[in-house]
Amino acid sequence: MIKAPGVTEVTDADFEAEVLGADLPVLVEFTADWCPPCRQMGPVLGALAGEEGERLKVVQLDVDTNPTTTNAYKVLSMPTFMVFRGGEPVKAMVGARPKRRLLEELSDVL
Repeated sequence: MIKAPGVTEVTDADFEAEVLGADLPVLVEFTADWCPPCRQMGPVLGALAGEEGERLKVVQLDVDTNPTTTNAYKVLSMPTFMVFRGGEPVKAMVGARPKRRLLEELSDVL
């Protein structure tokens, strides 16, 4: 997986602690190594983590190695972005997008 700076990798094992138990809203990218649009999102997520780190936690979950979480949230397409707040998914978006659009779509949950 292409890891972006400031973006944490989460797994089935620590998803509950890292995402569901987080104090901040968490943006989860469900991603895969074989997915070109997912790779394009790396720099976008890194920039987002750098700019919004006070208000938003940004993490990535590899769907191939973490099937339990992937199936639990019925993720079928990559990349899928989900925002969790207070342990609940509050927003889902599918597909790569530029940072400006991603920020606009996150504005109501930040």
